[in-house]
Formats: sequence, C-alpha cells, structure tokens
Amino acid sequence: MNNQKSRPEIRTSQGIQTLYVKGKPFFAFAGEVHNSSASDLVYMENVVWPALRELNMNSVIVPVYWELIEAQEGIFDFSSVKGLIEQARKEQKHLILLWFGLWKNAESMYVPAWMKQDSEKYFRVETASGEKLNSISPLCQEAVAKDALAFKELLKAIREFDEEESTVIMVQVENEIGLLGTDRDYGKQATHEIEQLVPADLANALEVSGTWQEVFAQQANESFMAYHYAKAVEQIASAGAKEYPLPLYTNAWLKQYPWYPGSYPSGGPVKEVHPIWKAIAPSLFTLAPDIYVPYVPKVLDEYAYEGNPLIIPEVRKDAVTASYCLYAFTKHNAICYSPFGIEEFGMPPESIQAPPMEVMRALNIDPTAFDIAGSKEYLAKTYEVIGNMVPLLMEYREKGKIYSYVKKDETDYGAFFNLSDYDLQVSYAPRMERTPVASGAVIELEPNKFLVVGMMSQLTFKAKPGERVKVEMLKYEEGSFSEGEWVPGRVLNGDEKMVVELGDMISCALLELYKY
Repeated sequence: MNNQKSRPEIRTSQGIQTLYVKGKPFFAFAGEVHNSSASDLVYMENVVWPALRELNMNSVIVPVYWELIEAQEGIFDFSSVKGLIEQARKEQKHLILLWFGLWKNAESMYVPAWMKQDSEKYFRVETASGEKLNSISPLCQEAVAKDALAFKELLKAIREFDEEESTVIMVQVENEIGLLGTDRDYGKQATHEIEQLVPADLANALEVSGTWQEVFAQQANESFMAYHYAKAVEQIASAGAKEYPLPLYTNAWLKQYPWYPGSYPSGGPVKEVHPIWKAIAPSLFTLAPDIYVPYVPKVLDEYAYEGNPLIIPEVRKDAVTASYCLYAFTKHNAICYSPFGIEEFGMPPESIQAPPMEVMRALNIDPTAFDIAGSKEYLAKTYEVIGNMVPLLMEYREKGKIYSYVKKDETDYGAFFNLSDYDLQVSYAPRMERTPVASGAVIELEPNKFLVVGMMSQLTFKAKPGERVKVEMLKYEEGSFSEGEWVPGRVLNGDEKMVVELGDMISCALLELYKY
C-alpha cells in the first residue's frame, strides 16, 4: 500500500511550493470539463475523453456532485466517482476533483433535493429587502455539517479506492462561492452576529479588536461574509482531510467591474480578503483565481505570492491561453493550468456555442475568451514543451536563473533583463487575432549560454553599459526537449543568427554568445 510520504502532497523546496505525485514533482497540464459532463459516465466515455487525447494533458478537472452522491439523505453512492477514476486510469490521466457541494457560482445548485426542499431547516441567504436567494447561508450550521459529512465520506471512498494509484491528486472544495446581488446575508442570524465583536479566532489572527464595523469599516459586510464562508469551508475541508489528506484548495470569481461586493460574489476568496481566508481556512493550501478577464497576466501576478502557490483551475480558452500557460509555469511556478470547457478543444470551432452575449455581459466575461480557433494546436504544443522541460525548470528556478516575460496589454511592447554578463532586450510582436501573444522564458545555463523557449517575440543580447565590445552569436541552435534533456536540431549560424525571432507556435533554441 501507499504510505503517507508517497501520497499526492505539497512540498516546499528552496522556498517554492510544488505538487509531488508518487514522490516526484508534478506540473498539472490540465483542463476543466463543462459543469455537467461528468454526471454521465457514458457521455464522458464517448464525447469527453476522445476530445482530450491530442492535447498533451496529464490531468483533468472533473466535478463530482453532492446531489448524485447522496440522493437519499444518509445513503452514499460513489459509483460515479469510482467510474470517473477508472476512466482516467484507462486514459492515463490524473484527476483533480471539483466538489460541487453547498455552493457553485454563488448558488446552491448541486445540493441534494432533500436539502433544496427544506428551506426552513437549511435556510437561504436574505437580501436587505427580505428576498431569499438560491444560496444556502454559510451561517446555516445544519447545512454545513451535512456538507462536511458528505465530503468526509467522499475522501474516505477515494482513499479506499485510489490511495495506491494516486489517480486523484487534488480536490477543489466548492466553486466560486460568495453572494451575488447582495453584499451580505441580511437574515436574522447574520444581522445579529454582525453587530457583535469580531470573533476571537479572526481577531487574534489579524491582531484587531472591536465590532465588524469598527475593524473593517466600509469592508465590514464583505469581511463578515468572507469569515463565515471560510469558516464553513474549513469545517468541510478539514473533515475530508482527516480521512485522506489530499491537497485541497478553493477558487474565486474575481473582483471586477463594477467592483462592489455583490456584483461579484461577496465573501468569496478574492485577493482583498485573503488574510481572512488564510487565517480561518488553514486546511486549504491555496486560493485560486478563475480568469475570464482580458488582463490575465495581472491576475497571475496578483495571486502568485509566497504562501499562495499558483493554481489556475479555470481560464480563458482562446489562443492566448498558450502564452499565459507558459508564463504561469516559468514565471510563477504554477502547480496547475486549466482552461475551462476543455473538451471543446477537440471539436470544430464552428460547432461550439459560446454563452449568450447577455450572460457574458452580466458576468463581465470577455467574449473573445471563448473563441477556440487555433487553441488546440497552440496549447497542446505548449503543454508538450513545458512537460519535457520539467527537470530543467526544477533545477534552474531554484538558482533564480529563469527570466520570463509576457505581453500584458496593448501598450506593453517588450521586456529588458539584466543577465550575468549580458543584457537582454525582448521585443513583442503586435497582437494578432487567433494567435498567442508574446511570451517566453530565457534560462541562463552559463553566463554566455542560454536556452530560449517562447513565441511572438524577438531577442537581442547586448553588452553591459560601458563595455567597449560587440556581442555576437557563437552558436544558434534550434531543437527541443526530451525529459529535461536538450535535443539539438539545425545550427542556424548563417543569416538566421542576425535576429532571434520566435513565431506564433512555441519553439526552443540554444544560444551561445561571445564578445569581441
């Protein structure tokens, strides 16, 4: 049997938190299937899995549904979960399970029918006008306790069925939780509690004292909800972790225009309330963003910080996603990158129905995020290249010798890096429709020797200021990686070396420089 040390876990090496699976570093090149795809094993078998086979993925994020697992109160059926695991093994993929429990996209969509129909016992959130929303309140302890029990049974079943093989490598607890349409729960219990002092566990963690209003001022209502959601998720997550301590995380619907709590899910783990979530939900190893906005790199930079390793469980799926994928893994040591609706990558673009425009407007989603033209080829190649670079990335990220870049907006024209013996100017190609944007990484193997991987950019190496020398190419070699080793191709020491130019498809080069 697997022992504790070989279970999937998050380890810290040279200050970088990394997922290990079966004792080895594991970068999850993933995709999340549509919300309802995993509810039918036949549909998964016939439609989803075949669509994923050419994407060079090693992991898939799939939902598991409380309403299917506990259709009758107290009676648990994990046949659908075991079926998913068996299918993944057959396809040689790992699974990241998405627990659709009490909350999904700010609503209680996937709770069992017996809970939905008992709104007195399992009470819903109320707005200031008294309207009840389709979202069970995190202050409803009866509901949270039921979710915690179901999650505990789920993790127990996974341990018993999968501990030896480690098909399941992580679990997301709930999905995009919080409140839409109101900044807080205005029900009787919530209204009473928000008038009290900030609870001791949070007050001690943040070293504050006073009422919610006194401590958090205008952010009092959102902070109050963040505390109660985090407390509920911690109860659920810790119950499961006691049965099988897989890495657990939850995700955020981003704070975005028009910026007020309730226009995005108030109380969810947006960046501003991370201190509350970190203090109250320690069973989660990270808080992840779901990204459909145009400014993806800004979000990657914001959510990747010490103590919050980067996981991208949902992200836009147009061609630029390949660029952001490369940046996430090489710049921010991402654990997982996962476009949403991944099965569509294997379908003809003209057959894909994007969400209605009114829905995208209401959710502040960039419509171009769903244009998959070219996405399959660009992402599959990027996953392949990064996958073969893992040993190299593990070695050189710890040395601080990886220099990464990405085009962040239309006024971002390039990057400049101070290397050990040279300076590097990177010029970005203009943004083009249905192609990646400029993105890449330069690995300094030696002061005069570099591995380059990237797309849509030109690289110019320069002497340091004040040096009375010129820089020239000793060798310009194209090639590829195989299990961390460089596989040489053509030597481009003719006219090609006049400029190091990376096209729209990710490519690799080995460069040796000299000065004269």
